[in-house]
Amino acid sequence: MSREILGIHHVTAFCSDPQRNIDFYTGVLGLRLVKVTVNFDDPTTYHLYYGDGAGSPGSILTFFAWPLGRKGRVGTPQVTATAFAVPVGSLDYWRKRLAGAGVRVSEPRNRFGEQSLPFEDPDGLRLELVPTGGKIVGIPWRGNAVPAEHSIRSIRGITLAVEASEHTASLLTKTMGFNLVAGEEPASRFKTGGGGSIVDVECLPGAPHGAMGVGVVHHVAWRVADQDAQAEWRKTLVRTGANVSPFMDRKYFRSIYFREPGGVLFEIATDPPGFAVDEAEGELGTKLMLPDRYEPARAELERILPKVRLPSPG
Repeated sequence: MSREILGIHHVTAFCSDPQRNIDFYTGVLGLRLVKVTVNFDDPTTYHLYYGDGAGSPGSILTFFAWPLGRKGRVGTPQVTATAFAVPVGSLDYWRKRLAGAGVRVSEPRNRFGEQSLPFEDPDGLRLELVPTGGKIVGIPWRGNAVPAEHSIRSIRGITLAVEASEHTASLLTKTMGFNLVAGEEPASRFKTGGGGSIVDVECLPGAPHGAMGVGVVHHVAWRVADQDAQAEWRKTLVRTGANVSPFMDRKYFRSIYFREPGGVLFEIATDPPGFAVDEAEGELGTKLMLPDRYEPARAELERILPKVRLPSPG
């Protein structure tokens, strides 16, 4: 049994208007709406999942829709940027596409020898596009206007901002099996041992503290192969003194949660059973799906939840 951390499973953030969120991530970025469900801890709010053409673990960005929620504040300790992998040679296409859609785009930047294109979504969530060479993972979603040769394929990595990075770095390398691959003040770059996910840890003592809310990331989830591997990770983390949650059934994966030493919320999620467990793969994201415990309340939830227009199958 492999117990490696295989990479990023998903990143979860807050949005405000769910329709605007759907229109941006499917219409502008060309991602597939993989699942429309509810926050399992608050079923009166949407939980929207976007990913590649197959809804592959590692390609997933999710949102808790919070129409009346306060605006978040970016700072420590938080995931302050989420980077998507795109094929080499795609940045000119994306710069023009994003600018044409009225998206706030920053100048390309170089970090650790990589060029990236930073931009923000309609709620101010910080995103990046990173041309990624070699065998780029992820299946293009062909049910949109973005050509396959430029399509977003997966989540390339994240940036963490913490006040002090020593203990975060120790957890990543000594416990979670990540490799330290580069340093460039104020950041250190780590790579997951079992995959290709990148984690840039910025050490920002004295930086303003962040606040949860619309336009910021709630947590990052790391992939493991199955429940056995997850159970081993829970034992390992408990031995390090981490306060780890019980196992939680999220229907499409099983989860445990804990805070890394810098304060960012981490999740370890299983790859199976996947998003096709309750919908045919060709119909993913085309209707509201509920966990079994909320099915008796479907009519009431459909009345409460904002009406949204969902993309048709590709």
